[in-house]
This record gives sequence, C-alpha cells and structure tokens, in this order.
Amino acid sequence: MIRIYSMRFCPYAHRTRLVLQAKGIRHEVININLRNKPEWYYTKHPFGQIPVLENSKCQLIYESVIACEYLDDAYPGKKLCPYDPYERARQKMLLELFHKVPHLTKECLVALRCGRDCTDLKLALRQEFCNLEEILEYQNTIFFGGDYISMIDYLFWPWFERLDVYGIADCVNQTPALRLWIQAMEQDPAVCALHIDKNIFLGFLNLYFQNDPGAFDYGLSC
Repeated sequence: MIRIYSMRFCPYAHRTRLVLQAKGIRHEVININLRNKPEWYYTKHPFGQIPVLENSKCQLIYESVIACEYLDDAYPGKKLCPYDPYERARQKMLLELFHKVPHLTKECLVALRCGRDCTDLKLALRQEFCNLEEILEYQNTIFFGGDYISMIDYLFWPWFERLDVYGIADCVNQTPALRLWIQAMEQDPAVCALHIDKNIFLGFLNLYFQNDPGAFDYGLSC
C-alpha cells in the first residue's frame, strides 16, 4: 500500500489525494502538522514540504505534479493523462498558463484576513481566469482536457474549491464557461469524496491566522 504524507487543507496535497481517489488506489494518509513538523519528516522531504508519496519499496516521490503523474503511470485503473503525446504536451502548456493562480489566491486570502485592500490582486486573478475562460471557449468543451475529466482538471481543482472559503468566489463572475466547469467538477465522485465542509475550513483558517498550532487538527474527532 502506498503512503501519502499530507495536510488536510493543503491544495498541493489535495491534488495528489484527488488522483489517488480517482484511480481507486488503496493508500494510507499521514497528516503532518506544518507548524510543528516531526524531525523524522525531514528524512522524507529535505525541506519538510508536502505532499510526499512513499511506495512499498520505500521510494519517495514529491512535488505534487510529479507525484500525480507517477501515480497515473505506476498504477492501473482509470488513465488520467492523455496517451497522445501532443495532448500530454498541451496539458503541460495549460499548467504553465495556470501557474500564477496559486500565488494570487493565497495573496488574496492573506490580504483579506489581514484587512488589506486586495483590489489589484483580485483584478490580476480575474485576468488569469479570463485566460482560462478563453481556453474553454476555444475548445468548446466542459473540461480542460476535453469531454471528460482528466489530469489537468484535477491539477487545477483545489484552488477553485477554495475560492468560496477564501472569500474570492466573485472572481469567476465574468467567466461563464469556467463556472460551468466548476459545476461539473463538483459532481465528480473523487471531488465529492474529498470535499471539506466550509465551516471546518473556516475554523482552520481562523486558527491558522492566529498562529495556533492546533489549526491543523481542527475538525478531527478523537
């Protein structure tokens, strides 16, 4: 059985857990408190980051995109990456187009939580979403990979799931194709299985921004 070192609220770990779920891979989850990392964890990742996969041979795989592609290549079941070399390349190009979104969503969250103006940040984020909107309109498909969910959709999804809880859901108001994609993704079984209740997520954020080390365990039952 493969093991994933994760954190329940981390979008990068969320990517990898989505792929594990979508492919039906049996796995063990070890959640790491990122404000109080155990010393042994640095033997799994040199900088103590997540996610990390550890397979049955004790081989370690990290960086979320690399981990997701490894799972798709190494395990049977639903194939998420395209077989066609051009389509694989095209999805990698889409991922490059997406690269500003994680930083901008985090900066918007921090600004709002700290009471700072985030007008310019939201404007920049809207522009990135308009770029993605153009892709969907040009393709005339619901999903970024085509007519069905593929790897690129799972790689994008964690940040869109967080828009509402971060307080920036209005950033997709002017992108109807992107909103249709969001609605379609919300129906996906893997997405549904990993969805975190908004109140639990808000509870985590409240504690996280108070520098409370207990934030990472928020919502867990004993």
